[in-house]
Amino acid sequence: MNNLSKITTGIAQALAVSLLLLGTQAMAAGDGKGKKADKPDPMQVVRGAKAWKNNCGRCHNLRSPKELNDEEWDVSVAHMRVRANLLGFEAEDIKAFLKASN
Repeated sequence: MNNLSKITTGIAQALAVSLLLLGTQAMAAGDGKGKKADKPDPMQVVRGAKAWKNNCGRCHNLRSPKELNDEEWDVSVAHMRVRANLLGFEAEDIKAFLKASN
């Protein structure tokens, strides 16, 4: 194994361990009961409200964010991200707005 392969393998292993540790910390931080996360970034919620109005409002009569729960909005936004050709950050902003508003 040459030096570049050793370095690449070492970086990949370190990354894998880091991701496992982050995932373990995230699981430990949550109580597993599906509670809402800490308050979202207010600017993300503002961007999400604007993106929701501009993107979703083109084709839909806008629903109240209270009509669906967080899990249902996750599914709906994931589906519509593909259908509406939304960028990832737009979909995340919209989800943050909808979840903060329900």
